[in-house]
Amino acid sequence: MASLYTVERRRTIDAPAERVFPLIADFRQWTRWSPWEDVDPDLHRSYTGAESGVGAVYGWSGNRKAGAGRMEILRAEPSSLIEVDLTFEKPFKSKNTATFVLQPAGERTEVTWRMTGPRPLVMRLTQKFFDMDKLIGKDFDRGLDRMALIAPAPPA
Repeated sequence: MASLYTVERRRTIDAPAERVFPLIADFRQWTRWSPWEDVDPDLHRSYTGAESGVGAVYGWSGNRKAGAGRMEILRAEPSSLIEVDLTFEKPFKSKNTATFVLQPAGERTEVTWRMTGPRPLVMRLTQKFFDMDKLIGKDFDRGLDRMALIAPAPPA
């Protein structure tokens, strides 16, 4: 059994990579598409560091479903790649990496959203109950679907 897990979803979006990239590189834009933004209407958000791209930091704290954690963009290659250090504090502690790869295809963009992280022994032994793909794969699908709805519209 592997000691790391990977969850990955891919979607082709009817918008150029130049329009998709800012939706991911600016954490303030995540409220428009992230699948977790509506799990707690009273979610507390904080934005520090750079406004977008490398050094941008987003912290959150909410109810049991939302939990608490922090994200920081470690790498941002315009219109092609964003790598995020993702740390969960609640409901469980975990350190993960989220990567968004944007592959331009004319006026469309294939977006791959991947998250990798450690699979502690207890998770490996109870894989049936802690299958990360089953736990969050649908969330990735929902987030990419939302992104596909908002990306085609020109920025306001």
